[in-house]
Amino acid sequence: MANELMAALELLEKEKNIKKEDLLEALKQPLITAYRKYYGAGENVFVDIDGNGVITVHEKKTVVEEVEDYDSEITLDEALTINKNAAVGEVVEIVTKPKDFGRIAAQNAKQMMVQYIREAERGKVYKEFVDKQNDIVTATVQKHDRRGVLLEIGNVETLMPLHEQVPGETYKTGDRIPVYVLEVKNTTKGVQILVSRTHPGLVRKLFEREVPEIADGTVEIKSVAREAGSRSKISVYAENEKVDPIGSCVGQKGARVSNVLRSLGNEKIDIIKYSEDPVAYITEALSPAKVESVVIHEDTKSAEVVVPDFQLSLAIGREGQNARLAAKLTGWKIDIKSNN
Repeated sequence: MANELMAALELLEKEKNIKKEDLLEALKQPLITAYRKYYGAGENVFVDIDGNGVITVHEKKTVVEEVEDYDSEITLDEALTINKNAAVGEVVEIVTKPKDFGRIAAQNAKQMMVQYIREAERGKVYKEFVDKQNDIVTATVQKHDRRGVLLEIGNVETLMPLHEQVPGETYKTGDRIPVYVLEVKNTTKGVQILVSRTHPGLVRKLFEREVPEIADGTVEIKSVAREAGSRSKISVYAENEKVDPIGSCVGQKGARVSNVLRSLGNEKIDIIKYSEDPVAYITEALSPAKVESVVIHEDTKSAEVVVPDFQLSLAIGREGQNARLAAKLTGWKIDIKSNN
């Protein structure tokens, strides 16, 4: 048993990169449970496994004059055969190697190893992905089913449900797509990774990846408003007046923003300059429309905006989208009227 056990553990150590010592430690509790089950032992039992795989069972019992609980007590006469200095009231340790326990241990070791390896691998995967929560990863499209799209991220498969997919966007088997990691959960069924293509965080993280000035903090994304698959607005700010936050995001000849657009399936993006002044901020947020005036109502967090009559439809946008995104971006309720 000892030789077979150690050989198995050494093989697992190489193949699964799990320390032999950790496996031996994990094996102890199942063996204690098995010993109690097969030999009717009490709670004061522990198991020792030496470096050669030899298993020894240790059982502690209190010395009494008359035994009432055989699981936890022992007579003085019996105790003296174990420890010649034993006395009533003291605890003696009984070291045993029960008959057939090697076979029982082998059965439990196999079950434990399967479970331990499964848990260790699950823990390894969880540790790898938990730090990627609220970040983007590249996923490979595997197949479609009625519940959504099955993706592979590293060696982990996950389902992107229908409500996290961009309307009208198609995903072909083998496509590599960036997805936003909403949540990573370590469950009894394995590591579950919930991802999205619709979350505003995807836009934010794509710009962080493409724009070094955002990654290093020179340029800050203040807010993102998104209607996935159609249009997004982002507001950006640079404390250093010499830095052009919009130009940094666009890049030379539009290279940086083009890379973001490509990752989003050519979703339209308006990049605007953030301002602490709500009038200036709302004016920028309604671009590309031209604004004549903005009246702020602090008490209701609302704004009355006047635009030229010929700019009204542009300011509101198709089905109200431009005004809706501007309101989401700025956090202000916006009422748009023409100057007529």
